[in-house]
Amino acid sequence: MDRNRKRVPGFAAMLLILLSHMTSALEVPLDPKVLEGLPQPPTITLQSPKDYIFDPRENIVIHCEAKGKPHPSFLWTRNGTHFEVEKDSKVLMKPGSGTLVIDISGEKAEAYEGTYQCTAHNEHGTAVSNSIVIRQSRSPLWSKERNEAIAVQMGGSLVLKCRPPAGLPPPVIFWMDNNFQRLPLDQRVSQALNGDLYFSNVLPEDTRSDYICYARFPHTQTIQQKQPISVTVLDMQTMNETVASLYNFTDFYVDSPDGERRPRFMMPQGATSTKMVLRGETLELECIADGLPTPEISWQKDGGELPSSRMSFYNYKKTLKVSDVNEADGGDYRCTATNNLGTAHHIIKVTVKAAPFWVSAPRNLILAPNETGILTCRVNGTPKPLITWLVNGVSLENAPEDHSRKVDDDTVILSNVQSGSSAVYQCNASNEFGYLMANAFVNVLAEPPRVLSPPNQVYQVITNNPALLHCASFGSPIPAITWFKDSQTSIKSGDSYVIHENGTLEIIVAQPVNSGKYTCIATNNLGIKENHVKLEVKEPTRILKQPEYKVVQSGMSAVFECKVKHDPTLDPTVTWLKDNRELPDGRFEVNMESLTIKNVTEEDEGTYTCIMNTTLDQDSASAMLTVVEAPPPPAIVYEKPDPPTDLELTDQTERSVHLTWIPGDEHNSPTEKFLIQYEDLLHQPGVWINLTEASGTSTTAQLNLSPYVYYSFRVLAMNHVGYSHPSQPSSQYRTNPAAPDENPSDVECLGTMPGDLVISWTPLTGFQANGPSLEYKVLWRQKDTDEDWSSQNVGNASEFVVSGAPIYVPYEVKVQALNDYGNGPEPEVVIGHSGGDLPLSAPESVQIMVHNSTLAEVHWEPVSFSSVRGKLQGYKVYYRREEDTEQQELVLTFSGNRSEGRLPGLQPYSTYNLTIRVLNNKGEGPPSPSQTFKTPEGVPGPPSFLNAINPSLDTLTLQWGPPASNNGRLAGYTLKYQPVNNTNELGPVKVMTFLANETTTTLGNLNSSMLYKFYLSAKTIKGSGPVITEEAFTVMDTTVASRQVDIATQGWFIGLMCAIALLILVLLIVCFIKRNKGGKYPVKEKEDAHQDPEIQPMKEDDGTFGEYRSMESDTEDHKPLKGSRTPSNGTVRRDESDDSLVDYGEGGDGQFNEDGSFIGQYSGKKEKDTHEGNESSEAPSPVNAMNSFV
Repeated sequence: MDRNRKRVPGFAAMLLILLSHMTSALEVPLDPKVLEGLPQPPTITLQSPKDYIFDPRENIVIHCEAKGKPHPSFLWTRNGTHFEVEKDSKVLMKPGSGTLVIDISGEKAEAYEGTYQCTAHNEHGTAVSNSIVIRQSRSPLWSKERNEAIAVQMGGSLVLKCRPPAGLPPPVIFWMDNNFQRLPLDQRVSQALNGDLYFSNVLPEDTRSDYICYARFPHTQTIQQKQPISVTVLDMQTMNETVASLYNFTDFYVDSPDGERRPRFMMPQGATSTKMVLRGETLELECIADGLPTPEISWQKDGGELPSSRMSFYNYKKTLKVSDVNEADGGDYRCTATNNLGTAHHIIKVTVKAAPFWVSAPRNLILAPNETGILTCRVNGTPKPLITWLVNGVSLENAPEDHSRKVDDDTVILSNVQSGSSAVYQCNASNEFGYLMANAFVNVLAEPPRVLSPPNQVYQVITNNPALLHCASFGSPIPAITWFKDSQTSIKSGDSYVIHENGTLEIIVAQPVNSGKYTCIATNNLGIKENHVKLEVKEPTRILKQPEYKVVQSGMSAVFECKVKHDPTLDPTVTWLKDNRELPDGRFEVNMESLTIKNVTEEDEGTYTCIMNTTLDQDSASAMLTVVEAPPPPAIVYEKPDPPTDLELTDQTERSVHLTWIPGDEHNSPTEKFLIQYEDLLHQPGVWINLTEASGTSTTAQLNLSPYVYYSFRVLAMNHVGYSHPSQPSSQYRTNPAAPDENPSDVECLGTMPGDLVISWTPLTGFQANGPSLEYKVLWRQKDTDEDWSSQNVGNASEFVVSGAPIYVPYEVKVQALNDYGNGPEPEVVIGHSGGDLPLSAPESVQIMVHNSTLAEVHWEPVSFSSVRGKLQGYKVYYRREEDTEQQELVLTFSGNRSEGRLPGLQPYSTYNLTIRVLNNKGEGPPSPSQTFKTPEGVPGPPSFLNAINPSLDTLTLQWGPPASNNGRLAGYTLKYQPVNNTNELGPVKVMTFLANETTTTLGNLNSSMLYKFYLSAKTIKGSGPVITEEAFTVMDTTVASRQVDIATQGWFIGLMCAIALLILVLLIVCFIKRNKGGKYPVKEKEDAHQDPEIQPMKEDDGTFGEYRSMESDTEDHKPLKGSRTPSNGTVRRDESDDSLVDYGEGGDGQFNEDGSFIGQYSGKKEKDTHEGNESSEAPSPVNAMNSFV
């Protein structure tokens, strides 16, 4: 052992190096397909408990099961020596197992008591079970003793001893009478943990002769009883000495009078006592006191608090039990007995020890050849356990030497393992209170990768939910897992994806774009294996139209709608519930989007819930049905609810209180919710603030409170009409002060003046202060330095100024709230800068590149960060044209840390001066040296004016001015002109050029009385500039003009046309009024009465425009309509007969009968049945007739 555990110098450093290169342990999968054919050392899978108490009436069964490949064989030791199972006919080892079955019938069971240990062995190693102590259960008889009768004075204390026999395991004690009825226990009479019966004071009804202590032994299920004890309670004040002398009691308790007395402890005795308990067990403490009146017991822990979550009281608080004990439960526990005469104290000093317990048990290792692994056996205990290592059940001192194995206390390092070096290691940790032992095998394997997850699996997930794609694998060495999407995109762990150690790919928030085919590839140095899966991201199921609250008359039908939107590839199923239970049979009709309840009754009232389920998700919505009697009242009046009443505060703690209330009348509308408000009488009296809400069916709420607040609560109810009036305020509840729970918000750090640092924040409110004397601790230091924090406490302020800081350097700042009761939580660090100043230097290396006559580009070298002395805003470029001395200097600002910019809108053929300044949040720095640049020539501007003067019959004189901006050396002018006739059509263009010094010309050979349009532009060597235009007439020839007057522009002609149009409109109106009065008449008679000759063609000099012909089809006789003429404007004029009316449509032959009825469509076809024209009908109204002309 010393050889293997000898500490090597620098072992800790070597351990760190090995750990950094060590291959993590490979878990052996439970998949039978993987286990099949995989070599594996033995592993104990089942064993009996360390302490095995058996019933002598039954066989002894000692379990020992193990697995391995090949299957292990089993051996046993008893009391440290080999146990030859096959030689004992009473002992049977189960086939394929190490479990022993010992038949003890007819034998002395004591012969098989002892310590047993099982080993499981195959060619790869040996596993060892725990040491199992086998003991026979015992239920010994009660020792014979004679119990004397007991007499005790009324009011005195009394102890009845039980003293049960020591059994294995210990018996359960209880007290009964002769009728097997349990004796009543209360605060005055109690049974101690050791079974004794204690009376804090006796009463006359305690007199009885059958106090019997019973012991029940669990394993043998036997019960034994002690001899009955007789107790008599005496009232000595009513007895004289003679009567008292007649009593022949051996035990006569007269230790105190029967009057009242202070408490004193009957058990444990004295001022202090001690108790030792093991970690993880249950601590049981008890204090029983006498006194009159009966004392009450209370508990506390000196210097700490009782563990409320693991603590419970029994026996009327006389017994305190703490489960799952840990080291923090050690200390002094004080029990106090109290009655109205005083108190008594007893301190129990509790010490917590610990049997060994696991911090980290060794785990099985599967290593590939030449890999390195580590076994750790981390245990703790009090006192500290001793750790020993075994290999294949043999201590390392006696095991074959292995140079690849290094041992250091709780660690075994195996370096460069080789095939055939598989083994099982045992770690044993022990102290005086017990031991732990664990097996861990080291299996040296060389296995190519295998993917254990099913192939081609389809995963479905709802949008915005996580998706897990599994790729469980096995191999030695451990395979590396890589994922690909759609066989192309390699997936790495990042914001959207997480690849877990077990190979599972997690898509944190799945979106439809994540759908597709995924491939996982497992790789080690022995091979590669891949697996394909598919992910489908579905739309969520959502109820679009929820069921609504219904008030339905009894006997009518109620319909609840429930319309859903879902992924088209998922089939939802609808389920309706009534009051969270299935719908009853009968009058319920369920459709995909609705629920119909026919012939509703009062029993149908309740809450109906629609649940839409798919295979992946669900959504639900509820509504209430109210059934009213038939016939319903004229109108249901819905009003606001009445305010709640009877507010009561219970379960009051420092940070919470329980509020209950009684709801008011709902006034036909169910209460939807309750709003709970509070008033802070200390900080904001008279102001009610919303605290929380409760559902409309609640009558209670747990309220979370803040320290140092004088609370008063009120409740408002709300239905669909609105909120009720507030309830009457509750009683006031004051919480104690405490340290602040939060720090000020909106902490900022900035400088306003050079070298200062202004730290500001939003102060806490009085409600947030949690206590008096609120202050702020302001801390600051330069960022990225090793300086300590500087700090200053300030009063209830919102700003603190630090002076003398360097100019514009980064600072870290924190602001912490504190009051008289402590500091707030650790504040967050805020980064800011001290005050800056104007920049120190100007940009250098200014270079200007002129792109064209209006655009230049400027480059410069940015200034150094230290010279900016503030937050860099950008650079300002100042430039001025030398030719315009009065023009204001132009400025362009380039934001950010720029080194170049463009100058648009420059004047061509100009000289500019340019400087650059750096800009920070304080202002501008000095200018750079002035730079001069010139722009090339460009096209000129338009001529300043163009006028036409001195027109004659065939000449015009033009004058113009030079351009306002030549933009270069002016080369001349180009003049273009062309005539414009009366129809605004342009004639041919003529072009003329002029020198730069010419500004006038006279044009000849022009047409008289003609409009001319002129176009004039200036030009340089770069080309022509914009054009200026002008129009002018030559002088008119008066002899021609008198014959060319346009008749359409004469006033007399316009007046005549208006008069004719008005006259025709009047005639039309008169015509239709008469027609409406005429009734029905045959057409034939009217035509016979007016046999007029054919109308002769009209002459032009009659003021008409030619012969009128009928609008009938050309197949007719082309005769004009008798008795009518058509004026030139196309309207119809009726003659005195009022026989017929021809309607003029646009290209159609739509017609009226002679009586005015419409007989044709606008289709141009002639009526075939002429006899129909003689039928009569109602005449149309004038308005409709007028509409037919439109």
